[in-house]
Amino acid sequence: MTDTIIGIDLGTTNSCAAVLEGGKPVIIPNAEGGRTTPSVVAFTRLGERLVGEMAKRQAVTNASGTISSIKRQMGTDSRIEAGGRKRTPQEISAMILSKLKQDAEGYLGHEVTDAVITVPAYFNDSQRQATKDAGRIAGLNVRRIINEPTAAALAYGLDHGTPQKIMVYDLGGGTFDVSIIEIGDGVIEVLSTCGDNHLGGDDFDRRIVNYLVSEFKNQTKINLQKDLAAMQRVREAAEKAKVELSSANIAYVSLPFLTQTRSGPVHMELSITRSTFEQLTRDLVERTTLPFQTALNDAGITPRNLGRVLLVGGSTRIPAVQEKVRQLTGMQPSRGLNPDECVALGAAVQGGTLAGAPLTVAGADGVSRRAKNEILLLDVTPLSLSIETVGGVATRLIDRNSTLPVHYSQIFTTASSFQTMVEIHVLQGERPMARDNKTIGRFRLTGIKRAPRGVPQIEVTFDLDTNGILKVAARDLGTGRAQEITIAASSNLPEEEIQRAILDAQEYAAQDEVRKQHLQQRNASETLAAECKNALTVCGKQLDRFQSRKIKGDLASVERILHKKIQKLKPEDYDSLASRTAQLKQSSAPLIQMYEQRMDSEQDL
Repeated sequence: MTDTIIGIDLGTTNSCAAVLEGGKPVIIPNAEGGRTTPSVVAFTRLGERLVGEMAKRQAVTNASGTISSIKRQMGTDSRIEAGGRKRTPQEISAMILSKLKQDAEGYLGHEVTDAVITVPAYFNDSQRQATKDAGRIAGLNVRRIINEPTAAALAYGLDHGTPQKIMVYDLGGGTFDVSIIEIGDGVIEVLSTCGDNHLGGDDFDRRIVNYLVSEFKNQTKINLQKDLAAMQRVREAAEKAKVELSSANIAYVSLPFLTQTRSGPVHMELSITRSTFEQLTRDLVERTTLPFQTALNDAGITPRNLGRVLLVGGSTRIPAVQEKVRQLTGMQPSRGLNPDECVALGAAVQGGTLAGAPLTVAGADGVSRRAKNEILLLDVTPLSLSIETVGGVATRLIDRNSTLPVHYSQIFTTASSFQTMVEIHVLQGERPMARDNKTIGRFRLTGIKRAPRGVPQIEVTFDLDTNGILKVAARDLGTGRAQEITIAASSNLPEEEIQRAILDAQEYAAQDEVRKQHLQQRNASETLAAECKNALTVCGKQLDRFQSRKIKGDLASVERILHKKIQKLKPEDYDSLASRTAQLKQSSAPLIQMYEQRMDSEQDL
């Protein structure tokens, strides 16, 4: 099956991929055997690129070359110094997606080209387009962008067909979303969504980091802020302490040899209690209240109308967060889904639906059955879309929580007499004035027929697709002149930069393949050298002097290369290693045969 569409949860802290198998979504393990992959990219001093667990593992020794939480910068025009040049958030995210794509291909045994990728429900147009661009750079055809809470509801709805309204409370590594979703028999409809794109586990970690650094400074008078390696160790310890405090009342932080002074090495030995952690982060937990209430109000319901509350995202394991949900809803949140995996599973369900694969779903009667394209997904746009009109007013064309896709047109006219050009300023946000909302695009309609103010009729049309990505058109009804753009804010990549990033990604893939071949060659050479040594020890006396000298000479030439540091080996060294290993294999063949026969006869005895 080559038309597989995988589901990808591209997370702030960890990412995850899944696929539909036998009508059910299953997690795709990565090459290291993990079910989730750290969203970390690193560039070593030798120019090597590492992604995932390997990148996270070396972060302490290469803090300046390691990039994490890149998702928080998606949709911005920031550039990150990495691997000898400045890179966009899309390029870094594409490296994570490439790793997930490669692991999926290894798991499935065939090429993967199509994917459904999830984003926070409150991601704006620029952030969604940036995510789609990252997929393209990674060599993926992004068939659909869906909201993370909606994906979680898909995973839940597959096994819970009973009609009900549920709340998805999604607190991940970098973002927070809350969505009200109605599950019917084969239909999942998002009623409302709200959130905060700068609230997540990273913020909780940062509070612990600041606490540890402050306590350490009080004890030792040493400020760790400028020590990159020490701060990376503290960040890792803070994340670990946060996890421990979900099940324990106190977490101990022990970091030996954290820094160095003239008096010698200095160690960090501190502890943090759950109550201290809760005091440090109380305002962060409280920040989830307003989006929660807004989502309920927009859906026109109260907590009593909810059948279930689903917790999504690793940060919902924090006891204070769970207690806040209980206070707000008056019910115990459901623990039926793995908060780290359910978003990817839901994305895989959507991928299977798009591919026409049969799903195993639970009907309202609770009985599972297989059906083709059983689940219909109706998602919404998280933010209102407007254009700027006279006086700097944001005139709304599409309200937030409108069901996707949306097509809407409205007639406008000129503000000045004999005006031949109008600028269409497209905005996203909820504020009444244009200046208070986010600009997501501008374009001009020229050639308007000269006429008194208020006479020309200009039709502006908004088309919002199922990915939540906007296309805007303007047409002068008098002359028929039209102008149309797919919104690309200044933070999005131009086509030529996307193409350059694609070529760059392909170049890295080729380099990775060469490194893999070199590693395989080295391993094969080491295995043969070790076997020859053993064989010489056991059977060397059975060889004539010429054979013995030849094998020992070939073995020495192989070992001379193997004894070099791996960082100093050049491509020509590996070519030489391959030819010398082939020579050793040929000269040692009789010896190896004697050795194997000797081993076999001893086993028989």
